[in-house]
Amino acid sequence: MADLITVDDPDDPRLRDYTGLTDVELRRKREPAEGLFIAEGEKVIRRAKETGYEMRSMLLSAKWVDVMRDVIDELPAPVYAVTPELAEQVTGYHVHRGALASMQRKPLPTATQLLQSARRVVVMESVNDHTNIGAIFRSAAALGMDAVLLSPDCADPLYRRSVKVSMGAVFSVPYARLDTWPKGLESVREAGFTLLALTPDEKAKTLDQAAPHRMDRVALMLGAEGDGLSTQALVAADEWVRIPMSHGVDSLNVGAAAAVAFYAVASGRPQI
Repeated sequence: MADLITVDDPDDPRLRDYTGLTDVELRRKREPAEGLFIAEGEKVIRRAKETGYEMRSMLLSAKWVDVMRDVIDELPAPVYAVTPELAEQVTGYHVHRGALASMQRKPLPTATQLLQSARRVVVMESVNDHTNIGAIFRSAAALGMDAVLLSPDCADPLYRRSVKVSMGAVFSVPYARLDTWPKGLESVREAGFTLLALTPDEKAKTLDQAAPHRMDRVALMLGAEGDGLSTQALVAADEWVRIPMSHGVDSLNVGAAAAVAFYAVASGRPQI
């Protein structure tokens, strides 16, 4: 059973995992280096725990102690009870959901390991907006994608904002980073995947024309908001695909486009 520890000093070193959560650059470097990430809110904390992430500690405002009692009773890790005001001093923002947990990261699998059993893969290039990362993972989980591959410069899926937007779906969809870009795409093709680059370019086939749901193994490539896929990535693809647009709209937000494309890629798959 976890110890419930009341803390009233924002500089208490035991709260170090939670300091400066709004400093994106600091947390982006510090969390992977220290092997931790932050889960926010009851549902996300429970989902992280259910998917096997080890908890380092929890930070709760008083009213959340009873709500999280069953989790607390099973934990070997310390639980720090604080006032909402102290939580804000420590983290740098008002913790609306009243519950934070510091979780231990797991070692990432390699791309080769993920590709062995997957049939529908998402490949992201330079997607560095945490909200978009979270939205894409949530859609990938909901719409039957098997895994996610990230270019070396993509944002961290376990950054607090990504985890929150995904509603914990980042814990459900396995992911790996490609060591090189775009050279790393060669290993995806060698594993038997057809590389489909999602682009608004009119020269691309529509998703209906390409019929990716009939292909054996598909890797759907997505680029960053605004810029889209790079020229190098487009050249490396086997085929370009697009979502047909109406009413003069030229493109969708990458999160929305991903959801539409995932449905087209995964629909009709045999359900196991």
